[in-house]
Amino acid sequence: MVKKKAHAKRNVALLYCSFGLGLRAKEMAALKIKHVLGIDGSILDEINLTGNMTKGSKQRHAYLTNPRVIAAIRDFIDDRQEREGILFNIEAPLFKSQKGSSFTPNSLQQLFHRMYQDAKLQGASSHSGRRSFATRLIERGVDIKAVSTLLGHASVSMTSKYIQDNPVRLKQICTELF
Repeated sequence: MVKKKAHAKRNVALLYCSFGLGLRAKEMAALKIKHVLGIDGSILDEINLTGNMTKGSKQRHAYLTNPRVIAAIRDFIDDRQEREGILFNIEAPLFKSQKGSSFTPNSLQQLFHRMYQDAKLQGASSHSGRRSFATRLIERGVDIKAVSTLLGHASVSMTSKYIQDNPVRLKQICTELF
């Protein structure tokens, strides 16, 4: 659905940053070209989220190692560079609003809301990707401390609130008990 709308490549890249990196709207709004693109034009393998970009002013890293996340970001950057016809100013916002300026965290939350509404997803928010990111990692056997670190949480108790029960998985766990 999102691939057929205006700014499709940007919006797909935003969704991948949410679901594939677990980034908050505030963090995506603060991203600049320099956070994802090396001087040679290659996608960096990690994003350094500085304290002023994160909730709680705690520095952390997001790792650009998933091929699908990398492809979505590369596709967006290539499209943007082609449309703008210039080399990037590394200090420019990575994600620009329809008006051409950087998003505010609130305007990015509203964009996520509209995308989910268009997809007929009830109750989804800009945090849905973070919750899914955490849940998928736990379901794959990643320890909760590592997930907590990736999300930038101060405690694993906060991370545990993000993890959603998956009825199919719960049924499978009970089936494989003995």
